[in-house]
Amino acid sequence: MSRKTGIVIEALPSTNFRVRLDDGNEVLCHLAGKLRMYRIKILPGDKVTVEMSPYDEKRGRIVYREK
Repeated sequence: MSRKTGIVIEALPSTNFRVRLDDGNEVLCHLAGKLRMYRIKILPGDKVTVEMSPYDEKRGRIVYREK
């Protein structure tokens, strides 16, 4: 899986987020298990690291929220 960075532009229901990657693409992302388990809050405007799905280039998983 490849990792990319981007900025959250929209928060959607059930811990889904729309993220604009640094290369300009927009992807639909969900939270990884550790972020969900420790209840890390993600808000629009946050810079995040996204693990991209190898099967669908429009989906990913947020694995890190940068400070």
